[in-house]
Order: sequence, then structure tokens, then C-alpha cells
Amino acid sequence: MRKTLKFGFLPWVAAAAACTGSGFARADEAGSVVVGGAPAPAAAAPVAPEPAAEGDDCMRTVRCMRWVTEMRDVNCTEWSTEERTRSYDVVKSVPRTEERTRSYTVMVPETRTKTVEYTVMKKVPETRTQEYTVKVPYTEQVEESYTVCVPQKEERTHSWKVMVPYTEQVEESYTVMVPVKEERTATYKVNVPYTEQVEETYTVKVPYTEQMTGTRKVVKRVPSKSTKTVTVRGGHWETSVKEISANGKYDADGNPCCPKTVCCRCWVPTCETKEVEVTTWSCVTEDVPYTYCVRKCRDEQRTRTVCVRKCRCEERTRNYCVTKMVPETRTRTKCIRKCRCEERTGTYCVTKMVPETRTRTKCVQKCRDEVRTREYTVCKCVAEKCSKECSYTVMVPQQKSCSYNVTVCDKVTETKSETYKVCVPHAVTKQVPVKVRRCVEEQVPACGNCN
Repeated sequence: MRKTLKFGFLPWVAAAAACTGSGFARADEAGSVVVGGAPAPAAAAPVAPEPAAEGDDCMRTVRCMRWVTEMRDVNCTEWSTEERTRSYDVVKSVPRTEERTRSYTVMVPETRTKTVEYTVMKKVPETRTQEYTVKVPYTEQVEESYTVCVPQKEERTHSWKVMVPYTEQVEESYTVMVPVKEERTATYKVNVPYTEQVEETYTVKVPYTEQMTGTRKVVKRVPSKSTKTVTVRGGHWETSVKEISANGKYDADGNPCCPKTVCCRCWVPTCETKEVEVTTWSCVTEDVPYTYCVRKCRDEQRTRTVCVRKCRCEERTRNYCVTKMVPETRTRTKCIRKCRCEERTGTYCVTKMVPETRTRTKCVQKCRDEVRTREYTVCKCVAEKCSKECSYTVMVPQQKSCSYNVTVCDKVTETKSETYKVCVPHAVTKQVPVKVRRCVEEQVPACGNCN
């Protein structure tokens, strides 16, 4: 906010100069106040009228303060768009062939032999003889053929395409904003502060203490004695003699026990009436005087000297530098990463299972009829244990390994550049309309009778 310079202090300056006779402030013949050797308009009284022309006997020229609009230079900041370049990293995948080994399990047949125990039920003959036919088991070796899948390796060839990276250098031109400094001179106005001592009157609250008397109510408890009739429970002990029989009991010698005499003590309750003294408390209210202090305040007028901070407007000059961005075209060489397609060939092994017919001998259990004679007892059987050898085939797992090729991608970091825009501030001087209070000359009537 701009402060306006007031001319109310000029008559005081003129009066002080007139009293002291110094050359700092004086009044000229026209009624204006001269400050520091230069005349200034007086704020209290208008100047002496100028000689009027013919026909203007009732008009005179007067200087007065009016608001005038004038253009002033103001420094402000404007923003401009600037293009810059920055670099960033890009991660790419580069394929490569890697040889690995894997293991697998193959089931191989194996012939084994085991002993089998079995039970045969034989009957015990009676005293009589009987002919019967018995199936007698026997083992016979039979040759049979079976099919086995035999693993067989086969080598094959296959081709695939690989993207091979390569670098190509390309020359490009780009624009760079080069800063250029320029020195300028600007005029500005400054409000210079100064201090003026002013005497003022203020009111102060002065505290004082006043003693006052009051009455308050106090409640007291007063005892009063009286009697009342109370029924009290009483009693006494009475002793009685009882005889207890033996109830058919005998002592150690076998003689019957004699009856016993026992004393019993019994409590006999009674009711009695008594006069009891009772103390009763009653509340009594009394007025008790007391003294208390009250803190009050009275208003008191005092005078003090206060320093008032004021400002006067001064015009100053300064030099400042302005940086301008001048576009400049430059050339650079950058590397572009590209890929070309190549065809490659590799060999791998394939395992197949080929069926193969083989021959083996196995034992077959058979029976033949045989006529025998026996002596038997009816409904009796005897168990007999026998053993035999049997052949069987077991598939045994076998570990094998083979190698194969795998394509693996490696992460490669590549640096690239891009262009982006930035808003850059710079100082600009503009003209702004400002209202200023200035002294102007006006024509006014010389007397109140003129229209």
C-alpha cells in the first residue's frame, strides 16, 4: 500500500524558520512556504490572487490538492517455456543359450526268487482200509514269451531364430538455450522511516483494598437428654439330674452295666423392662458477624511520551542484471541399439521305448491222479507244512542323466535421452496507472457576491 505525503507540517516549519531566522524554511512574498531553498505550496491558506484580466474582476487563481492519475514503471515476473534434455535408463532383455543337465528315472525289470510256504491238509486213517484217488501236485517248467519296452536314444536336429543386438551411431542436431546477461538501470521509490515523539494521555486502573462487615449463618448441634423404656432379653442357667440306662451293655468281666446319673445344664430365657437414658442432638442456626476485604479499582489519568513511526517517500536508482536465454543449435552423435534376426541350429537327444520280445522259463503247478489206500478215522484232518521256490519279476528304478539347451534372457540397462519443457521466470517492467495527490491551480470567485 502506497502512503501519500501530507503537507500539514509545512506551516510549522515556516513558523520555526521565521523565529530562528535560519535559511532552512522561509515564506516568500506570494504566501508559499520555501523548504530548503525551493518554494512549496502552503496547506493552511491560499496564495495571493494574481492580477485578473479585463472582464474577470470576480475570479482569482487558487492552488489546491487534487488526485491525478499518472503512469509508473512496475517490476513484475513473467514465465516463459524453455525446452531441456534429460537422460533416463531403459532395461532390455538379451537372449543367450545355456546348457543344462537333467536326471530322469527308468524302470528296469529284474527277476528274483522267493520261497513260499503252504499248508496241506492230510486225513488220519481209521482202522479200516479204503482206496481213494488223490490229486498229487507237481511242478512243471514251461517256457513263455513276454514283451519288454527297452529305452533307445535318438539324436535330432532343430533350428530357431535369435534376435542379436548391435549398436549403430547416428548424428543429430539439437537446440540449447544459452543464458546471456544484460545490465539495466531502474528507478524506484522508497519509504524512509523516521520517528516523531507525541505526548498522549491514558487511563490507568489503580487497585485499592476496602474492609467491609457482613453476617453469615452458622449451624450448631445442641445435645438434649431424655429417658425411654427398653425391653431386654435375659435368663439364667438351671441344672437338672437325669438317669441313663445301660441298654443291655456288659463290662469286661461279662457283668451287665449299671445305669448312670448325669447332670444337665439348661438355659432358661426371661424378658425384663429397663429405663435407659438417651441423648438427642438438634440443629440450631445462629447469625455470626465477620469482616472481609474487597479489592477495588479507581480510574487515574496519566501522561506519557510516545514515539510515532512515520515514513517519507524518496526516489532511488539501482542497477540489476537480466538473464536472457538465446537459442543455439549444436550437433551430437548418439548410439542407437538395434536387433537383427539370426537363425541357429542345435542337436538334442530323444529317448524312445522300443518293444522287445523275450523268452523265460516259469514253474507251473499241476496235479495228477493217484490211487492210494488209507486207514481213516472219521472227521479228522492233520495239517502239514510244505515249501517251494517261485520266480517273480520286479521293476527296479535306475537314475540316468542327459543335457539340453535353454534360452535365458539377461537384463541390460541402456541410457536414453528425452526432451521436456520447463517454465522459466524473468523480470519485466510494465507501466501501471497510479493515483497521486498533487497541487493544481484553479479559477474560483474572488468574493461571495459574485455568481
